[in-house]
Amino acid sequence: MEPALTDICEIIEENPINFSESLVWICRQCPHESASVSRSHLNALLAVARIISRNVDTSENHGKLAVLDFLHAVPSSFRRSFWPCSFTLESITEFYCAFLGYVSCLTHEFGSEVVEITEEAIGDDVDVDPAISRAFLVALSHNGFPSIQQSDGDELITMLLHQFSTNEKFSPDLDVASKGSFSVFRQQVASFEDESVESLENQEITFKLMAHVLDKVKVDSKLYDQVSSIAKRQLQSMSAFLKSRRQDWNDQDSVLKTGVDAKLFVYQAAAKMKIKSLASLETDGKTYKKLAMETLTLLFDAAEACLTSVWRKMKACEELFISLLSAIAEMAVAKGRCLLHGLFVRLKPLVLAVCAQPDTWVRNQSNIFESVSKICCEIIESGWAKDRALVNTFIVGLASRIRETNDYEEQVGREKEDPTVPLNVIKLLADISLAVKKPEVADMVFPFFIESLEEGDTSTPGSLRLQLLDAVSRIAILGFEKSYRETVVMMTRGYLREVLTVASVESKTSEPKSRTNIETLAAGLLTIANGLMNTKRRADYRNRLFSLCSDVSLASESKTGGSGADILGPLLPAVAEICSDLDPTSNVEPSLLKLFRNLWFYIALFGLAPPIVKPQPARGPYMWNTQWSLAVQRISQGTPPLVVSSVKWLEDEFELNALRSSDSSLRIGNKKVASTQRTALAIALGGRVEVSALNTISGVKATYLLAVAILEIVRFTSNGGILNGGSSVSASRSAFSCVFEYLKSPNLTPAVSQCLTAIVHRAFQAAVSWLEDRISLTGKDDSTRESTMNAHACFLIKNMSQRDEHIRDISVNLLNQIRDKFPQVLWSSSCLDSLLFSVHDNAPSMVVNDPAWTAAVRSLYQKVVREWIYISLSYAPCTIQGLLQDKLCKANTLQRTQTTTDVVSLLNEIKIGTGENEIWSGTKTANIPAVMDAAVAASGENLKASEAFNLEILGSGFVNAMYKCKHTGQISGLVRLGNSIGNDTLINSSVRSLQQIVNTSTNGGVTDKSQFRETCSQATAVLLSNLQAGEPKTDIKGFSRLLRLLCWSPAYILTSDAMETGVFIWTWLVSAAPQLGSLVLAELVDAWTWTIDSKRGLFASDVRYYGPAAKLKPQLSPGEPEDSPSDPVDQIVAHRLWLGFLIDRFEVVRHSSVEQLLLFGRLLQRSTSLDWCFTHHPAATGTFFSLMLLGLKFCSCQKQGNMHKFRHGLELLEDRIYRASLGWFSRQPEWYDVNIPNFCQSEAQSVSIFAQYLLNERSDFSQSDSNEIAHENGKLAELIVWGKMDNYAVGKEKRKQLLLILCQHESDRLDVWAQPICSKDSPYSRLKVSSGKWTEHAKTAFLVDPRIAISLVSRFPANIALKYEVTQLVQAHIVDLHSIPEALPYFLTPKTVEENSVLLQQLPHWAACSITQALEFLTPNYKGHPRVMAYVLRVLESYPPERVTFFMPQLVQSLRYDEGRLVEGYLLRAAQRSDIFAHILTWHLQGESFQETVKDGAFDKNASFQAILSELRQHIIDGFTPKALDLFNREFDFFEKVTSISGVLFPLPKEERRAGIRRELEKIKMQGEDLYLPTAPNKLVKGIQIDSGIPLQSAAKVPIMITFNVVDRDGNHNDVKPQACIFKVGDDCRQDVLALQVISLLRDIFEAVGLNLYLFPYGVLPTGAGRGIIEVVPNTRSRSQMGESTDGGLYEIFQQEFGPVGSPSFETARGNFLTSSAGYAVASLLLQPKDRHNGNLLFDNMGRLVHIDFGFIFETSPGGNMRFESAHFKLSHEMTQLLDPSGDMKSETWHQFVSLCVQGYLAARRYMEGIISTVEMMVESGLPCFSRGNPIEKLRKRFHPEMSEREAAHFMINVCTDAYNKWTTFGYDLIQYLQQGIEK
Repeated sequence: MEPALTDICEIIEENPINFSESLVWICRQCPHESASVSRSHLNALLAVARIISRNVDTSENHGKLAVLDFLHAVPSSFRRSFWPCSFTLESITEFYCAFLGYVSCLTHEFGSEVVEITEEAIGDDVDVDPAISRAFLVALSHNGFPSIQQSDGDELITMLLHQFSTNEKFSPDLDVASKGSFSVFRQQVASFEDESVESLENQEITFKLMAHVLDKVKVDSKLYDQVSSIAKRQLQSMSAFLKSRRQDWNDQDSVLKTGVDAKLFVYQAAAKMKIKSLASLETDGKTYKKLAMETLTLLFDAAEACLTSVWRKMKACEELFISLLSAIAEMAVAKGRCLLHGLFVRLKPLVLAVCAQPDTWVRNQSNIFESVSKICCEIIESGWAKDRALVNTFIVGLASRIRETNDYEEQVGREKEDPTVPLNVIKLLADISLAVKKPEVADMVFPFFIESLEEGDTSTPGSLRLQLLDAVSRIAILGFEKSYRETVVMMTRGYLREVLTVASVESKTSEPKSRTNIETLAAGLLTIANGLMNTKRRADYRNRLFSLCSDVSLASESKTGGSGADILGPLLPAVAEICSDLDPTSNVEPSLLKLFRNLWFYIALFGLAPPIVKPQPARGPYMWNTQWSLAVQRISQGTPPLVVSSVKWLEDEFELNALRSSDSSLRIGNKKVASTQRTALAIALGGRVEVSALNTISGVKATYLLAVAILEIVRFTSNGGILNGGSSVSASRSAFSCVFEYLKSPNLTPAVSQCLTAIVHRAFQAAVSWLEDRISLTGKDDSTRESTMNAHACFLIKNMSQRDEHIRDISVNLLNQIRDKFPQVLWSSSCLDSLLFSVHDNAPSMVVNDPAWTAAVRSLYQKVVREWIYISLSYAPCTIQGLLQDKLCKANTLQRTQTTTDVVSLLNEIKIGTGENEIWSGTKTANIPAVMDAAVAASGENLKASEAFNLEILGSGFVNAMYKCKHTGQISGLVRLGNSIGNDTLINSSVRSLQQIVNTSTNGGVTDKSQFRETCSQATAVLLSNLQAGEPKTDIKGFSRLLRLLCWSPAYILTSDAMETGVFIWTWLVSAAPQLGSLVLAELVDAWTWTIDSKRGLFASDVRYYGPAAKLKPQLSPGEPEDSPSDPVDQIVAHRLWLGFLIDRFEVVRHSSVEQLLLFGRLLQRSTSLDWCFTHHPAATGTFFSLMLLGLKFCSCQKQGNMHKFRHGLELLEDRIYRASLGWFSRQPEWYDVNIPNFCQSEAQSVSIFAQYLLNERSDFSQSDSNEIAHENGKLAELIVWGKMDNYAVGKEKRKQLLLILCQHESDRLDVWAQPICSKDSPYSRLKVSSGKWTEHAKTAFLVDPRIAISLVSRFPANIALKYEVTQLVQAHIVDLHSIPEALPYFLTPKTVEENSVLLQQLPHWAACSITQALEFLTPNYKGHPRVMAYVLRVLESYPPERVTFFMPQLVQSLRYDEGRLVEGYLLRAAQRSDIFAHILTWHLQGESFQETVKDGAFDKNASFQAILSELRQHIIDGFTPKALDLFNREFDFFEKVTSISGVLFPLPKEERRAGIRRELEKIKMQGEDLYLPTAPNKLVKGIQIDSGIPLQSAAKVPIMITFNVVDRDGNHNDVKPQACIFKVGDDCRQDVLALQVISLLRDIFEAVGLNLYLFPYGVLPTGAGRGIIEVVPNTRSRSQMGESTDGGLYEIFQQEFGPVGSPSFETARGNFLTSSAGYAVASLLLQPKDRHNGNLLFDNMGRLVHIDFGFIFETSPGGNMRFESAHFKLSHEMTQLLDPSGDMKSETWHQFVSLCVQGYLAARRYMEGIISTVEMMVESGLPCFSRGNPIEKLRKRFHPEMSEREAAHFMINVCTDAYNKWTTFGYDLIQYLQQGIEK
């Protein structure tokens, strides 16, 4: 069965109710009466069979029915066609075995089916494949039948007997008695060779099947007799067969072996069948006893024959023997005491015969010996209660063989017995003693062992003595008083005796033997230590063993001239084992402590410890043995601190001196030896204490300190410094608890204190080394490492409350080092608990009232906590906030209110700040804006309502912690209500609620923020309440589904509000349940990948989401216009928050969890796909580069030990990140502003941090790897990422430097946008790069992506070298660039047109450019080149005519140069496609139809142009369809009549003109419902307001204003609105059209980039020569009109109309005035409109400013171009009163105004060429604005393309400052007031 199905089965079996649907699904995969099946069908069937065999099924019994269906089909499976082609006979057999193994556990219903199938398999059906049917029978014989009826059993037995009745060798009719048993046996043996292997295998199957039937039912007595007779005959013939000799057989070698194997398996099956037949008889009665004894005799005879058979070494014979023994044991256990006497009589010789087998002991624990041992134990345990005397006799009889062996050895001339027998008997008796665990048995056996050891001490063979010692040791571990005590006394005395023997000078000849005895005794002592379980006995044994260590060490040192290491060393493994359960922190008796101290004294003295200094010194006391070294390490984990007398340090030095007897050759008093010890101590302390400083320390003290150093360092090198004491790792088990005990000793001399302090630091170094060496571990080993690290940190935290200041200082120092080396402790829940609460829990009880100490400790804790939190916030502010909120909840539940108050007070002091209040330097994670935003969300605060760069979020965390507590309490309360509301119900309810919200969002509905947060919070509380001890208490399926929804629902909704909630609950989850960290991250990575696939948010790669460029198509940006979907910015912000949380989590897990790091790797691999998957929306800049920063941080993990094996993959990922980052710059630079505080600043900061990280990152690729590996990795990167590079390392560095320059420029550019009026210059604003370097950058960029090179020029437009190189590259690779319209200016120039360059041949294939760029190619500079014209027309025709209508004035002017009549042709075709286009074109043609004269009276020099206009107009009219012509006539006739009213009014007196307008309007009738305003085709005219006609003032003309009732063409036609228009006769409106075109383009730009700047480009349309229609700006009055009705300036007028200063209405109006003033300031700078008196300034009812009347723009001005108005825009005193209340240009509103002006100017500069092209096309139009100077050149200069963004910003600031209340502005208003009466 497949592993996946096995896992599913386990899940279903554990949760059958919740996964019933899964079982139904598997059932559907099962075979259903098919002619053939697949492997998956069969696997599904096995899965179902397994599940129902565990009594699991659906309520409709789907599993049972599926299995029964297949059982019906099993007979058809006996044909080969049934099975998959890939199935071999072996596969079929395996399937049958597995299937029947499950079915054998089922009920009668299944049994009947199996019986029927068996009968068919046994039958002679010719259509059946015999091999397959036999495979079925084999499988059935192995597994047996399900429950069957007696009738089925009788039928099966009958069939089986009949099937093989022809076989005379076991025919039931054979009369053994009549022929003599011997002759029959010989006859059967002689006929063996006539039996085929197949026949024997069939016999085996038959016997096994019969045994299974007998096991299930009681069959008919006659059938039973027949079966029993067959079994008996088989057993009778078995002994003779086994006793036969090899030479009796004709066949030899493999043929014979195969036959013998088969025959032995038949006998094995027959024996089992015989036992099953006996089991079905009644146990009472003589008949049964007779049969049982007879059977027992046959079994013993056969077993004995096995031992002597020539076939005994065959595996089949061994298995037969074991089965016979099992049968004997089964009978003995089942049939009572009636068989015991005979059984023991036969068992003893059989057991001794086994023990006598020469290979039994050599093969070591062979199957035969183990089987004998097992059945002996079973029989003894069974017979113990039935007849103990027989058992005792049997045991003593076996044990006496040991004594008999010694007796035989004493008899002279008697042949010695094979030593194998006593060896095996000893082992057998020891095994029996341990198995039965009865003191009586041990007491019977033990004396024989002791007697043998004592009597044969010198002459006993080594192997026998070793076996005896092992036996007594094993018996001793049972802990029975007598055997334990005698054994331990004997072995300890023996060990000491052997040591003295070795130490004796006179016994040199016996030393080798004594050392062997030492090793033997040490092994026995180790055995006792390993097995002894009784706590009291272990304590006693521990003291005895330690005393022995002291005695032998003292003896060996005093008697020998060498080291005692080889004497003490063998005891160390036993000592280590007996100390394995000793908690060194518990109260240890002083006597035991002295023994420990003595032991470590000698360990140090004899050099038995592992080296503690790296590198190991060449000479010194560090001679060590691996086994002993490991033992020393284990001993260290259970050794208490070796502290000495508290009265005077080492006052009991005389005790240690006593260990050094006066005759010792290594007397400590010896100056040379003492010096050696001090040197060794200095080395052990790692040079922290000079040898000279140790001169005041005696030799004994030096040895003692060396022992302490070794012990404490070894504690940490062995297992990281975790002491014995339990399975959980906590601070109490940290070995630092022992290390610091020495520093608490009183009366320490300076030198000793210095040494002990150095020991603490050396121990700490050992701990750090241990942790660092295991950084690459994963899984359980990694968890052990983390728990060890946290335990040490927690202890050091708690140790800061010690009374001794020195200890507190060391604790803080070491804690800081751990925190710096292993940052993951910062987010350890246990460490935070200790930090926040241990100050109240760790006050020593001895200190009753010590205010000074309490204050000092509290101050220290607060300092450490504050620093700890600051640092953790700098790495992972989200996670630490989640943890802190959990701790706040905990503090709230504590009894003592002081704890809560202290914690909350402390956290309230801590702020997160960056930007102006920056507290973290460098590229700390908390400086990343995305992380900061996520931190706000994690705290529970509202991002939009928070100042993201000065967050007091920890203080507010208490409120949100209580919010979490509220939900947790509610859920806990519901659970406690009773069984009516369980966890499953709450989980299912939460799942439904979340799913409903997700469905609403998916279907386009709006998600309520508060409802979503409430639902998610409740669901999170439910999930966490369901966790107990780290595991869910309910079904996994519901738990997993809820967890998945909590992770995915914010991603499904993907709004900033939803993501804030997401970050909040994710932080809550991973903080409250860290064990869910991997699961949560895995789900988030999957959800992230889903957003990539679904192209949402950051990954909305569709061109519609490209921001301003997409919104300005096709006027200013290339590409067809598309219906833009909802603004993606909110989704991008959601991704930004999400990413901030992920970066936070990365910092948390990067050092602690390889599994989670690999999840990050999967996210980054998917995100940096070589197929661009990101949006190019400029609002995504910061988010994008934050993701790239995460990628680089992840790649830097290759330097970590735990990621080193992924090094090459990480380097390849780094290449992909560089490639993706460069890809961001393949688009032209854009601006964008969103309505989120500090968003723009955070975007700039995000790019800046990425650039800084890139700058600081050092590539160590070439140095870290061999050249060959680097070459291979480079080739892979070239192949996958970059393409061909001459030198990978150099090429990668060039790309990195290019990326760095681009990022630095982007950072500076965005910083200007974010802080427009900041005076500081960025360090990147003027990069010092040589022209050669720019050329290299251009080439590199072009190799990566030509669009990057083109974008590079856009970013540095004044760089001539760069532009030249890109031009050369474009022209050299022009064939590959057809899809890049931005490349046009690099080969389509007046020069290439003049030269008729071959480059122009590429134009037919080139992508369409923007309309403004196409218009540029229509100017005379391009000479109407056919290829250019064809391209332009193709571009224009690719766009809808309605999009081109805006540029109608320019298209009409292009007819002047249309020598090939190509433009005319386009206009005619477009007119046929769009009626509105035709109408607007016609009006503009009419507007150009006038004759211009010159001073000499010559006729119009543009006669040909006028002729084209007239002709074109006629062609348009002629091309109308009848319907279109009707609309044309009605539209033009209607507005011609309205315009003509002006001529009618001219003769009338002024006072009669209004009445005249009314009369004329009454004559005009509406001619259809489809008439529209010519200035606004989207507004349909529904009627004229007759009373609205007003004659306007004019010197020689009578313009009129008329109001129409209009509706939106595409809107609600019942929504009628008024729209006033001015109809002029005798005025040229074309210049106003041009000015308003520019204003309209600026408005579109401002809207596209998200700037809140107001412009109102009202509609103007010339309808004939000197005639036109002008839309009236609704709800406005001129400033002059306002002055006529109100005294005072704008400031006072605004107060009168909008309320007092400071009121909401006034400030709103002020804001509207500010945004409109800024918008028109930018427009005025570019257009230079003059005549800006108060009559040309309008104010609407919302306070917004609108400029009108553009009769003087560019270089023209009133008064004969005297240019009196010198300011770039009007900013009079009354305007500055509103914009700058302070009057000193320092107010907030003034800064806001200037900032908007700068941003507007910068946005306009981006589309400079489009604006200039629009104006340039009108140069030959004859408009007054082009009559003076060079307006186009000056317009270009006002854009200042040579300036950087910061310089341009400074320029605009100066423009605003210059315009501020300029005197010429006031002077011009005064002149207008005096001359025209216009209010100033």
